[in-house]
Amino acid sequence: MQNNTLLFAFITLFCTAVSALSEIKTETIEYKEGETLLQGLRCYDTEISGKRPGVLIVHDWMGVTDQTKAVAENIARLGFVAFAADIYGKEVRPADMQAAAAESGKYKGDRPILRKRVTAGLDTLKKDSLADISKIAAIGFCFGGTTVLELARTGAHIQGVVSFHGGLDSPTPADGKNIKAKVLVLHGADDPFVKPSDIAEFQEELRKGGADWQMVYYGDAVHSFTQKKAGTDKSKGAAYNEPAARRSWDAMKGFFTEIFAVK
Repeated sequence: MQNNTLLFAFITLFCTAVSALSEIKTETIEYKEGETLLQGLRCYDTEISGKRPGVLIVHDWMGVTDQTKAVAENIARLGFVAFAADIYGKEVRPADMQAAAAESGKYKGDRPILRKRVTAGLDTLKKDSLADISKIAAIGFCFGGTTVLELARTGAHIQGVVSFHGGLDSPTPADGKNIKAKVLVLHGADDPFVKPSDIAEFQEELRKGGADWQMVYYGDAVHSFTQKKAGTDKSKGAAYNEPAARRSWDAMKGFFTEIFAVK
């Protein structure tokens, strides 16, 4: 018993020491799409050497925020280099939901410019000296989920995209045939903002396009189920759901294991 206690104490001390040595570095990166200056975030673990898979992150309708930074840092802790793209432009950060709706609406209503903005972010990640460009994925939340699906529709040569409670409309269903990336959609089963007709048309787009896709529904979850800032009042249509948030993050990690062939 004493030996087991000593062994446990040693393992705990060792793991604590390794964790202390690990440092997540976050840098602000400025880049352009056309003449528009954008400002994203780059995150990586300084204790990992050499190239590693890259993950592009697309923010929700509030733009690049502290929450975006937290997601990027968590992705870096998984052993990836993360780049949080900026769709709106440097210093364009909506102050409230009304402003966010207006700003995100500009891009939802102009999918070509949305595709250009997210592609600029992808290009920036692919230029990263730490990124293994043969292992790239893109994830997005809400507005960002919509955006990474549009990235897939461009025919981007990446391994996968993950949409967390994103919009699922199919404005150009013929573009489904362009999708080369594997697609994972993580969806609140009770999300009132995504119409059943949109889901049906989206799935039909993927089927006709021959895409490799999967969709996971989370019961008792509405829109924004990963977002603590959404509160817990489901009657508003958007609310945090801890089990769905945890399970969807685990689903993403499993997806990465598959597409990156991580041992």
